[in-house]
Amino acid sequence: MSRVAVLDVGKTNVKLSAVGADGKVLETLSTPNAVSPGPPYRHHDVVALEDWAIGALGDLGGRHEIGAIVACGHGSGGVLVDADGPAMPMIDYEDEPPAGLNALYRAVVGDYRARGSPIMLAASHTARQMLWLETAWPHEFAEARHFLGLPQYWAWRLSGVAASEFSMLGAQSHLWTVPDRGFAPIVAARGWAEKLPPIVPAWTTLGPLKPDLARQTGLSERTRVLCGAHDSSANFYRYQAAGLRGLTVVSTGTWIVALSDETPPEALDEVRGMGCNADPAGNPLAGALCMGGREFSLVAGEQPAGAVADPQVLAAMVARGSFPVPCFGEEDGLLPGRGGRGRFVGPPPEGAPQRRALALLLAALLTDFLLDTLGSAGDVVLDGTFVKDPLYPALIAALRPAQRTLFDLHGYGTAAGAALLASHSTRTAPAPLALQTPAKLDIPDLLSYRASWRALATETAT
Repeated sequence: MSRVAVLDVGKTNVKLSAVGADGKVLETLSTPNAVSPGPPYRHHDVVALEDWAIGALGDLGGRHEIGAIVACGHGSGGVLVDADGPAMPMIDYEDEPPAGLNALYRAVVGDYRARGSPIMLAASHTARQMLWLETAWPHEFAEARHFLGLPQYWAWRLSGVAASEFSMLGAQSHLWTVPDRGFAPIVAARGWAEKLPPIVPAWTTLGPLKPDLARQTGLSERTRVLCGAHDSSANFYRYQAAGLRGLTVVSTGTWIVALSDETPPEALDEVRGMGCNADPAGNPLAGALCMGGREFSLVAGEQPAGAVADPQVLAAMVARGSFPVPCFGEEDGLLPGRGGRGRFVGPPPEGAPQRRALALLLAALLTDFLLDTLGSAGDVVLDGTFVKDPLYPALIAALRPAQRTLFDLHGYGTAAGAALLASHSTRTAPAPLALQTPAKLDIPDLLSYRASWRALATETAT
């Protein structure tokens, strides 16, 4: 049975996985996504990464029959290309553009509805990257053929066919107005439409693997190369492929990211850092996020390997009124004005077990607040780092008794969702998915504690 090779390009690491037709990850190879300091700016070395990817495809193909290749990647990545390769290096989105460019960008980028997200820091938006390249390197920009989203760049390198795609355009690019299914005004104003190739769905087969790459990797020349998708949208698609609708998916890690197909775009709030993403079909996905993993780490401190929180310890912390009030880190999009103002109200935690319990409770309270911000009323599906601790999904279920809470212990949701794109057009039944129900949690004071925490957490928000 043929497998799907998924190239998952993250900010820090790149993974290549062989995934079965059921979405099960069979093997993964990885490498750091190195950043060079410049010149001309801080950038990712996509040329060196391509050498690794070709070698890894050959390695993986030696043990698995690869029938299709699909890339997914973070939403702040794009590459300006000419006929043969990158016309300019791929900008590291954490690099800070010149101050003058930032002022120009704010003047031309359009309003919140057109952008689909707040204006974020550094070079987070591919529209700002394009403006930077256009103004600082006008000749190279004018001569370039395309600007490609990150997954589509790799699809182009593998197949030779250039395309744009809904979910990448909808991932804080500021190039696409998701509710209108059309380009944002900045595209016409700057004359960028000619740099953006035709839009096709993420599951589209752009072509077969280029013959020279088939020879190098040992893969079949009939290996399909798919257009690819934004990583969070691919993760959401995993649940869509299983037949779920009217849900909010909460992915946990350094960031807690909630995406919902039930929140209308007009309900989004720029002040709280919300955004309008797109699923692989181009439909709106409301998004809200916070740096919950960072908050957890700052409260938990050093923890023994494999530690989990003790429900009895947590119940005691709740009963005595120990409140971790965010934000302990500087990121405060969800709670404006709270950055760097984190503190403990009431008895502070003592020792690693109390710190972990209170940190996990903070992550759950932030998740609960994200869900309320989205107006989530349907099923809630949790995945990622935090669900490895049984108390986290149990807390979400206890905080939201009117909703059904499910969780997924599968650690490769993005890779599984991306791989399922390969069977989108031929699938005749929902894709298999094993979700679990959290254990019941009995903390009598939890809901009143939540109300007190909310008052503390929002007291300086604007």
